[in-house]
Amino acid sequence: MKEKIEILKGDITKQQVDAVVNAANTSLLGGGGVDGAIHRAAGPELLEETRKIGGCPTGEARVSKGYRLPAKWVIHTVGPIWRGGNSNEEELLASCYRNCFKAARELGVKTIAFPSISTGAYRFPLERATEIALEETKSFLETDRALSKVLFVCFGDEVFQTYKRIFEQVFEE
Repeated sequence: MKEKIEILKGDITKQQVDAVVNAANTSLLGGGGVDGAIHRAAGPELLEETRKIGGCPTGEARVSKGYRLPAKWVIHTVGPIWRGGNSNEEELLASCYRNCFKAARELGVKTIAFPSISTGAYRFPLERATEIALEETKSFLETDRALSKVLFVCFGDEVFQTYKRIFEQVFEE
């Protein structure tokens, strides 16, 4: 299972995968960070499609085509805004990953790339967010045989080093 996960530093919009996950806002109409980058790389057709989807509640996921991205699909998920940890943020973030994996299974994707959901503008503590991401991935891969590769595409050294370190803790055998 461990060999199915890859952690890299880079640009999620350049990944050759079946689906990329977008850390979106509830409107799904683009924004800053990963969301803005995915919208810019996919082209205006993505915005047209997400307007028709009509938004996405926190913790859930919605699917669109990838348009000009190398990925065929974009799985949009809305992570929680960190409010100190007493507003169900951890469960909502875990739900993001579970719903993305559910969407991936329904689409039949073999490869998927995730950003670090909620750790940018939404200020979710990086270390805890990484633990949740990797724990949910491990849990999913224990029962799913369809996915061949799960990429975590890290923006910046701090995120990359945190994912590498926590990966070793979560997947130590």
